[in-house]
Amino acid sequence: MPNNKSILERAAHGLNDFLRLEAAGGILLIAAAALALLCANTPLEEFYDGFRELPVVVQFGDLRIAKPLLLWINDGLMAVFFLLVALEIKREALSGQLSSREQLSLPLLCAVAGVAVPAGIFWWINRGDATAMQGWAVPAATDIAFALGILSLLGSRVPVGMKLLLSTIAVVDDLAAIIIIALFYTSDLSMTALGFAGAAIAGMFVLNRRNVTALTPYLLLGAVVWVCVLKSGVHATLAGVITGLMIPHYDRKDEIDDAVQDSPLETLEHALHPWVAYLILPVFAFANAGLALGDFVPEDVLKPVPLGILFGLVLGKPIGVVGMAVLAKAAGIARYPQGMDFRSMLGVGLLCGVGFTMSLFIASLAFSGAGNLRHYAVLGVLVASVVAALSGYLWLRFTLPKEAATDAG
Repeated sequence: MPNNKSILERAAHGLNDFLRLEAAGGILLIAAAALALLCANTPLEEFYDGFRELPVVVQFGDLRIAKPLLLWINDGLMAVFFLLVALEIKREALSGQLSSREQLSLPLLCAVAGVAVPAGIFWWINRGDATAMQGWAVPAATDIAFALGILSLLGSRVPVGMKLLLSTIAVVDDLAAIIIIALFYTSDLSMTALGFAGAAIAGMFVLNRRNVTALTPYLLLGAVVWVCVLKSGVHATLAGVITGLMIPHYDRKDEIDDAVQDSPLETLEHALHPWVAYLILPVFAFANAGLALGDFVPEDVLKPVPLGILFGLVLGKPIGVVGMAVLAKAAGIARYPQGMDFRSMLGVGLLCGVGFTMSLFIASLAFSGAGNLRHYAVLGVLVASVVAALSGYLWLRFTLPKEAATDAG
C-alpha cells in the first residue's frame, strides 16, 4: 500500500503547482486582452483583423476543413482547453475536492446559484427580445485563471481554503457551461457524422474498460471525435470534454503506486496545463477581446445585452454565491472553509463575477450570426470582468488580515 503521508505531500505539492500556474496564467491572460484592445484601437487594427481572418485549410484526401484562424482558435485550441477542464473535473470528482459530500456541498450549491441568478438577471433585462435572449448564459461562468490571478496579487494573506473554494466553484461553473453549450448551442445535426463520433467514443470506452493506460490511442481517437463532432453541428469543443472523461485516472488492477507515479489522467493534465495557461488561453483572449472602442459611446454599456451581462456578473454572481453560502451555513448544510468568514466569502463572490474566457466563448456561440450583439456582448464581458476584478481585489485588500493567512483553528 502507498504511504499516506507521501500521497498527501504529493497532493499538496500538486495543488500548489496548480494554483501558482493558474495565477500566472491569469496575469498573462490580462496582458493578452490588453494587447488585443491596443491592436484593435490603433493603426495595428488592420494587422489584427488580418490575423483573425487569416484563412487556414487542412485537407486529408476528401476531408477538407477550411476556416479563418479565429475559428480554428475557438473550435480547435479551445477543444484542448475543454479537454483539460474535463480532466480536472474527473480528477476532482474521483479523488479531489468534489469527491466527498462535505467538500462538495458548499461549492456545488454556490456554483448552481451563481449560474442561475446571473442568467435570471440577464433574462429580466432582455426579456421580449428573442435574439438577445440567446446570450442568457454569457454571465453564467467564472474565469478561474483570471480570478486566481487577482488573488495572487494579495500574496500569503489569502487562506488556502479561499483559493480552493474559488477554484472548485469555477470547476463546477465550467461543468455547467459545458452542459449549457451541449444543450443550447448546437446547429443542425448530421447523424452520419455523429455516428462516426459515437464509434470513436465507443473505442475509447473499450480502451478504458480494458485498462489501457497508454495515452496515444485515446488522443488519436479523440482527434477523430473532434473532426466528426465539428462536421456534425455539435460544437467541436465538446470532443475535448468527451476525450478527457475517457482518460483513465486510476489503475483498476492497482498496479500504479499513486505515491510515486501519476495516473494517465494526471500525466496528461500536467503536460497540458502549461500549454493551456501560457499559450492557448492567452491566444484565445488576444483573438476574441479586441474590441474597437471607437465604435461605442459610454451609453452603449446601458443597452440591454451589455447591461444584462454587467449586472449578471457584477451583481448576480455575488448575490447567488454569497447568498447561497449564507443560507447553506444557516441551515447546517455546509460551512465556510477554515480561515474564511462572511467578509472573505463576499470577496469570493465578487471575484466569481470575472467571467472573461468562458463568457467570451459563450458570447461567440450565442451571437455568431448577430455581429452587433456579439460586439455589445464582448463590451459587457470586458467591462463586467474589470469591475468584478477591481471590486473583488479592493474588498479583499482591505478586509483580509494583514498577516499571512493560516488554516489552523
